[in-house]
Order: sequence, then C-alpha cells, then structure tokens
Amino acid sequence: MLALKNIEIVQGDFRLTADIELQSDQTTAILGPSGGGKSTLLTALAGFVAHSGDIFWRGKSLKALAPADRPVSMLFQEHNLFPHLSITQNVGLGLRPDLKLSAAEKAKVETALNRVGLAGKGASLPRALSGGQRQRAALARALLRQKPIWLLDEPFAALGPGLRQEMLELVEEIRAEQGATLLLVTHAPEDAKRIASEVVFVEAGQAHPAQATGPFFAHPSSALRAYLGN
Repeated sequence: MLALKNIEIVQGDFRLTADIELQSDQTTAILGPSGGGKSTLLTALAGFVAHSGDIFWRGKSLKALAPADRPVSMLFQEHNLFPHLSITQNVGLGLRPDLKLSAAEKAKVETALNRVGLAGKGASLPRALSGGQRQRAALARALLRQKPIWLLDEPFAALGPGLRQEMLELVEEIRAEQGATLLLVTHAPEDAKRIASEVVFVEAGQAHPAQATGPFFAHPSSALRAYLGN
C-alpha cells in the first residue's frame, strides 16, 4: 500500500492537498486538468518538494528519505538523456553514476536495451534516435534502478497515438513482470482505460480518493464530466 496522509504542498499561491491510499503492484492513473497538481503530486512522492503530512510505503514513512534513497524511479516527458553519452552509457547511469560497470552490470544494460526494443542501438548517441527510441532508452534506465514504485509524468505525451499506445502497453507489460507499482500522470482518459486499475482525479489543488477505473468512467462525477466536456 502507498499512502499519502494529510499531505499539503504550498508553492506561492498554489496549494495541493492529498489524503489517499493506492494499491501496490498495479497501475494508477493520475488524471485531471492542467495546473491541477498532478505533476506536483509525483514530485512530492519522489521527494523533490517539501510538504506537511507523511507518505508511507508498505507501512514505512518516506518523509525523512532523500530522493535518491526513496523506492521510486521517475520518468519525465523529457527523456533527460545526456547528449554526449552513448545510449549504453545513458542507460548504465541507472546502475552506477560513475559508469564503472562490471561485466555483469554491462550485461544487465544490454538485457534492458533488448527488453525495450533497442538491441543494437547502444553505441548510438541520443541525437541519432527517434523521440520514441529516446524514451525507450530512458525507460530502460529507469528499469535498471529496480525500484518498486515507478512515477511516469506524461512521458509519452509528445508521441503519436500509435507509438504512445505501444509504449503504454510495453510499460504495463514490464510493470506486471516486475510486480512494480506504477503511477502514470496523463491528460488522456484512453491511457487510463488502457492500463490503469484505478484513477486518482486531481483538480484545483485537490487529489481525490482513488476509484476503480471502470466505475470512475461509468459513473463520472460532475468534475470529471466538466473535464471530459460532456
């Protein structure tokens, strides 16, 4: 169980509150209008913003942990690859920031590249890859960190519909294999319907309690109807 208890984040005139519990080992979609606080919620979980209240993972508080020590990997809309490093080196950073990889660690990098469909691309620089391939590399790096919680902040929003669908299905397939807990920020209801077991709707600085995906869309609240435009 991932629990956010009495969370309050204040950034200038913006205030976000959350008091929610999320099931582990499944995908939760974080849905809502722009500026509502979706990304802020993820950055709080990752430890990048200060907040009151507490965050618990499997009964243990994360509040005192630095971002690097939290059980999370975060994937942003921008792939954050280093342009002067090869794809193999960029992915290897997920294991060792100094890139002094053992033979076993190098083999893990190759396995991760193969898993995300980048076999044979390791020697390439990021500029030689397409946008979708660069996001695959960023995903491979996140996977190598082997953290139990994945935080994805609209990582495929810039991709075309077909490629975005392909990447979502790849992420969900790997998540299920590893038994990870995935939180996916998205503006697209179809993304939530495709891979999420539950949805958290975030609007106007409030994260509403999670609901199972089917009932969430079958019986929409007035806020969801307004968001969807019907």
